[in-house]
Amino acid sequence: MSSSDHDRDRHAILDAFAKQIGWCESLDSPFTARLLTVLRDDVAAGGTSAELARAWPGDQVADALALRMAAALHALALAEAPDLAACYPPSDAPIEQLRPVVLDAVREHQRAIRAFLSSPPQTNEVGRSGVLVGGFLQIAKDTGLPLRLLEIGASAGLNAIWDRYHYRLGAAGWGDPQSAVRIAPSWEGPSPPIDAPVRVIERLACDIAPVDLEDPAQRLRLRAYVWPDQRERLSRLESAIDLARAYGPRVERADAADWVRTRFRESAAGGATVLYHSIMWQYMPPETQASIRASLEEAGGRATSAAPLAWLRFEPTDSVSRPELRMTVWPGAREARLAVAHPHGSSVQWSSR
Repeated sequence: MSSSDHDRDRHAILDAFAKQIGWCESLDSPFTARLLTVLRDDVAAGGTSAELARAWPGDQVADALALRMAAALHALALAEAPDLAACYPPSDAPIEQLRPVVLDAVREHQRAIRAFLSSPPQTNEVGRSGVLVGGFLQIAKDTGLPLRLLEIGASAGLNAIWDRYHYRLGAAGWGDPQSAVRIAPSWEGPSPPIDAPVRVIERLACDIAPVDLEDPAQRLRLRAYVWPDQRERLSRLESAIDLARAYGPRVERADAADWVRTRFRESAAGGATVLYHSIMWQYMPPETQASIRASLEEAGGRATSAAPLAWLRFEPTDSVSRPELRMTVWPGAREARLAVAHPHGSSVQWSSR
């Protein structure tokens, strides 16, 4: 590789790290921003981090390389690197103290870091249920029917058991008051229809690379992708994992387009079928997105008031800076924007209808 190619690679990697540092700062993780600053500086200096990053075969931004490296180090801190763990929250180590410890860990654990990087990021943010729940309540109210739930991009299935959590949605509470998972986002606007009768008659989920919660290594991977200074998220994740292991559906390994097509062929008489997903749509190829939209249109054309179809999605859009919760219901293809929310669900602006 020529020196100009090396320079282009280095600039692309540094740009990827700078973008992720900015996202961490804007999403309230100053520790992860400091950690990635250490790694970015090591890349700029041609250190071990540069060697790890240069070996990456894909697009450093699209593949979230910086996020993967931060998670790889968090996994080490959680499992096998006590010196590194001592600098992690609740410690508030300044960057000068963090730098030598992180760089030592990167040099010492190169093999483990390379192995961690090779798998795609796996996040299953439980806080997003605090956004989705309002959509489920709205669909239950509008249709008056029990719900048949189909989740794509379900990861470990933690948001497939949203009805086993307890919520504070503005002035209103909803859910299991005894639940160990308690979700209380900062709320603007009216509460969703908490008096809607909610009954789940079927609960199915798929993912291209599902997380097996019975595998300790995969549970560690989920924990590692939660930013370490966001302790409430970590605690909530642990509780949600326990509930999902006890009550959650088996997340099927499947291509989302094929899976949706198959599920839509199955009978849904007496219930409202709800296809839903959160912060995953942009990771699918355009042809997969188009296939799912076509399946929705086809199934929507067959929907009746006795067996309606709903599409509930919490995803980023080009029109606003925060992800939107949108709902489409067939028959009629009635669409509504229900909310705008923080990507992790920590704040929700609910729309008046």
